[in-house]
Amino acid sequence: MGTSNVSSTSDFILMGLFSYTGPHLVLFFLMATVFIIGLLGNTTLLFLIATDSRLHTPMYFLLSQLSLLDVGFPLVTIPKVVAEFLQGENVISFGGCATQMFFLMLMGISEGVLLSLMSYDRYVAVCHPLHYQVLMRSQVCLVMVGASWFSGALVASILTTITLQFPYCASHTVDHFFCEMPALLKLSCADTSAYELALSISGVLILLLPLSLIFISYGHVLGAVLLMRSAEARHKAFTTCSSHVTVVGLFFGAAVFIYMVPGSYHSPKQDNVVSLFYSLITPTLNPLIYSLRNREVRMSLVKVMGRSDFKVKG
Repeated sequence: MGTSNVSSTSDFILMGLFSYTGPHLVLFFLMATVFIIGLLGNTTLLFLIATDSRLHTPMYFLLSQLSLLDVGFPLVTIPKVVAEFLQGENVISFGGCATQMFFLMLMGISEGVLLSLMSYDRYVAVCHPLHYQVLMRSQVCLVMVGASWFSGALVASILTTITLQFPYCASHTVDHFFCEMPALLKLSCADTSAYELALSISGVLILLLPLSLIFISYGHVLGAVLLMRSAEARHKAFTTCSSHVTVVGLFFGAAVFIYMVPGSYHSPKQDNVVSLFYSLITPTLNPLIYSLRNREVRMSLVKVMGRSDFKVKG
């Protein structure tokens, strides 16, 4: 897609993902389809958890927050990509760029913290089932969710503010399809090496600390599952936790590649693919992973569909 004239010095040009060639048109419609499927999947899961009393448990409350984040992730980036493709306009204002960057970091960091808290929920459920109602009471769940959102907002505010303080006096063409911090820093005419080093170090806390807590929790869970005498209980625990581990691997794998692997080891094209993966593909897969592997969600969906079918026939 060709670049447009920048209307002011504070605007940025996004390179975009697709041109108007045949293969790119197919990829564009595929992306749009995945986007719609993801929104439908996550909003459906939110609706089921909100309306079915059987799903009013700590695990599903945390899962509803994951679905909420997964609704927001693609909404921050994909509509802009679609607008660029349809209108041929790939300019984004300074404020729009800042907004994209802030909300992506907000939701990314919040999701990382939330996934670690969900692993703790599974640890308590499997290793301390008799104390589950006390350890995971509603007040604790609210504090957990509040902590995940607060940590995301705090870190996103700090990093976005610092990143936008750098002067961008050279090229304003972002070699990316949205305003992501590593891609934007490459355009600064100031020396950002010290800041990038600090980001890599802080990545240990932001990414590796939650990931370590997840490994510890599921390590205990695996040990407890292997000691279970009931094959049915062992299968149920393993199925539930394996779906959580799948989500963790998809999310953290992409985040570590973008934010902790030095930029010299990956190209802008690779960054686009990985960013598209964690901003669109992973949010779309999450409800499918949880719903298809979870009996309670499937039963709730069948119940809702049966009720609507009855109303249509009536």
